Amino acid sequence: MKRWFSMKKGQGNLEEKEWEHILAKSKDFKKAFYSHPKTNVRFCLSFLNTLVDEKSVQQFLSSLLEGDFHTINDLKKIVPFEDVQICEDSSKIEERLCNGYALLTIETEENQFGLIAAKKELIRAVAPPEIEVSVIGPKEAFVESIEANLNLIRRRLPVKELIVEEFIIGSLSKTRIAILHMEGITNQENLNTVRQRLQDVEFDAITDSSYIMQIISDNSNSPFPQLLDTERPDRVAAVLAEGKIAICVDGSPHVLITPANLINFFSAFEDYYLNWAIASFFRLLRVFAVAFSILVTPLYVAVLTYHYEIIPHDLLGTLISSRRIVPFPPVLEAVFLELTIELLREAGARLPTKVGQTIGIVGGIVIGTASVEAGLTSNVLLILIALAALASFTTPIYKMGNTIRLLRFPFLFFAHLWGLVGIVFSFCILLTHLIRLTSLGRPFLEPFYPPRMIDMQDSLIRLPFKEHAMRPQFLRTKHPYRYNSKKPSMKKDIEE
Repeated sequence: MKRWFSMKKGQGNLEEKEWEHILAKSKDFKKAFYSHPKTNVRFCLSFLNTLVDEKSVQQFLSSLLEGDFHTINDLKKIVPFEDVQICEDSSKIEERLCNGYALLTIETEENQFGLIAAKKELIRAVAPPEIEVSVIGPKEAFVESIEANLNLIRRRLPVKELIVEEFIIGSLSKTRIAILHMEGITNQENLNTVRQRLQDVEFDAITDSSYIMQIISDNSNSPFPQLLDTERPDRVAAVLAEGKIAICVDGSPHVLITPANLINFFSAFEDYYLNWAIASFFRLLRVFAVAFSILVTPLYVAVLTYHYEIIPHDLLGTLISSRRIVPFPPVLEAVFLELTIELLREAGARLPTKVGQTIGIVGGIVIGTASVEAGLTSNVLLILIALAALASFTTPIYKMGNTIRLLRFPFLFFAHLWGLVGIVFSFCILLTHLIRLTSLGRPFLEPFYPPRMIDMQDSLIRLPFKEHAMRPQFLRTKHPYRYNSKKPSMKKDIEE
């Protein structure tokens, strides 16, 4: 039978160590003293009760008190736990305690410590994707547990070539980060670059994969994301097979994919579950929607400010009548409505789901109708702004959608200054930036710049799978072929 006893500092191995001075200030740090009923061995058990499973601790104590316990080395024989460690390095104790281990020390053994894994697992159940929603395909999304995320990926790639490398980053958070790649396929230069950038990260707390994305990007000042983040395990498995690299961050439900090019951000993974012609149509529709979202309001401002002559006569009367009582220039009118749309978006995103949807719908209708009736905006611009906002939501990757929302404002500004020349000037600046931008040292505008015909098979147009014999050329993979393209692809009837 166990019994409690008190001891003074400086008595054998039970004296307070340096790490205890800080941990003892925390209310969830527990330290209990016991005496074995059979061997009279006195020992101490320390742990953080918010990190350990109480049932596991009770099970450990029961097994220990019922067994023949004399020394620390007897733990592995007595305790029915998989992860039991005997440690002589006191510098590792703090790290283990903060990772869900229980520490056992014996009065007579000053330099040996027993560590028992009793971590409390509190993870969210695997659920359908919330951002990259698809009608066709798997309905699984990543969660905050890195072990669960690796399990979702390994189930789709059950081969020995899938290699997982782990790093600990963050001087305070000690965040686990895993690099995934395919041995024999992934380019070694790309892999070494990712390793080097992660090893060079100096930050105190990494709480999400977004931190890593911003820190290791080629150009952290660019509004364009250079690493693709996804919540879909099927997408990660597919790009790993292509030769790309995935980065999992413990505590984040999003996995980073690198290197990435611009067209990847407009490709929904559901495209691969559809017929190639239908998937290609949807991709082209998204690209058109993005261009429309960026350019429609700047074109409105440019035309009404400088270029009335290009408006058809039948439409000119409608535009004049819609603006006859509007006291503001077109640019102020457009900025007012754009900012109103952005406010509604932010309010809808920050409020609870049901309330946010109601606010977005009712607010848009009420504010839009009231602004037109009050003569603050024209009804034509209101329609264009609504269509532009709707088009911006077609982007499958949320962070690229944020970039598209931002780009409209510089275009608006230059359209007000110089009209269509200002729009062309803005486009040239944007194109120059994209040409210079890289992802892990690879061109961001590939396969358009530099042009690579092989990679065009899966860009704006997704060709049938029989045309995807080679992996993307810009990845420079060790094994460029996915399958034998010379094998006959004609379907043959079974001869009876």
